[in-house]
Amino acid sequence: MMFVSVRRGLAAAVAAGLLLAAGCANAADAAKGKQTFVRVGCWQCHGYEGQGGVGPKLAPEPMAYETFAAFVRSTSRQMPPYRETVLPDADLADIHAYLQSVPKSPDPKSIPLLGQ
Repeated sequence: MMFVSVRRGLAAAVAAGLLLAAGCANAADAAKGKQTFVRVGCWQCHGYEGQGGVGPKLAPEPMAYETFAAFVRSTSRQMPPYRETVLPDADLADIHAYLQSVPKSPDPKSIPLLGQ
């Protein structure tokens, strides 16, 4: 009987953890991320929509959040690392949400004017 209650407790803890993780993932705000992207100056190298320029293309289809965060925090390239004291984790998650929200460009074949 104790085994069943331990299993239920473990299942409840796993479910709570999944709900918490889902809540954290949904907590990122693309609109705030766009504002932060501009305020912090990311646009200067990556363009206003992450399309690239002096810096690499970030959107659409940005890299996985974990990879993105690790790079932003510890880069040794031309871009300075943005520590959490300068760019809190919540702001970084918002920026990533913004980059995810940037739509793909349409297929040129789908634009009638280009087919003429």
